[in-house]
Amino acid sequence: MSDASELKTRVEERLNALLHETEGFTEGQIPGLLAESMRYSLLAGGKRLRPCMLLKACEINGGDVSSALDYACAMEMIHTYSLIHDDLPGMDDDCLRRGKPTNHVVFGVGQAILAGDGLLTFAFETMLKAAINGSILHENALKAIYAIARGAGVTGMVAGQCADLYAEGRGEADEKLLKYIHAGKTAAMFIGAVQAGAHLAGADEEKLFALTRFAANFGRLFQVTDDILDVTADADKFGKSKGKDEAEGKLTAVSLMGLEGAKRCAKDLCDSALDALGVFGEKGDYFRRLTLDMAKRTY
Repeated sequence: MSDASELKTRVEERLNALLHETEGFTEGQIPGLLAESMRYSLLAGGKRLRPCMLLKACEINGGDVSSALDYACAMEMIHTYSLIHDDLPGMDDDCLRRGKPTNHVVFGVGQAILAGDGLLTFAFETMLKAAINGSILHENALKAIYAIARGAGVTGMVAGQCADLYAEGRGEADEKLLKYIHAGKTAAMFIGAVQAGAHLAGADEEKLFALTRFAANFGRLFQVTDDILDVTADADKFGKSKGKDEAEGKLTAVSLMGLEGAKRCAKDLCDSALDALGVFGEKGDYFRRLTLDMAKRTY
């Protein structure tokens, strides 16, 4: 079984190769400036959680990690596009991401929008090319692409971001709305990742349901922890601007439940995520470690 560092390395190497393969100024290639701005954010570091979770979900269901690699890289492209757009002045207006100036600070707002657009569409190019030319059954490949699109789309991540902006500054203490925001803008992409990996491996319904339940709780745990860290983290280690949620009047776990209530919520979500992994036995240990590490994260 592949370990986390091995999976991350494979994703990093393939991401770099995918962009360099098509860069240039001739027809059919990515213009140099666009490739540079895409690469700036895509290769800026990060945990690569979503692509690694896709690969591991494929592996523990008996699938071929090599055949799933381009789908995993596409997942990271979509995630990175969302970060670029999330940082824009019309959204969170942030100047720091992963400890570096945000894309629009370096390249300008217009180019940052294009970098995000480019990553989103290139992700689907990459997956569809893999589906056409790869060894995975077309039906399974299409199910995987659909799971990713749904996680990223108008009932998933985009829906959550919409609700997040809607709630900003309204001061509404609404637990239902908070859960919707967290389920959409954060958990949906984790769900898409593990479902895609499971589909690529041809997993059965029991395993697919277990991974979906796990990712739903893990994703909310991720966001609740992020809300807590916006208040408690060491700013130098956090990698992005601290205290912005409160300053902008965002609806967060901390603003709704208080700091201690948010910590209790995180514990409950951690327990639920771990419980969902029982069907996998020892094969689920990667996801167990990931969950426990997330629950105790300090930056």
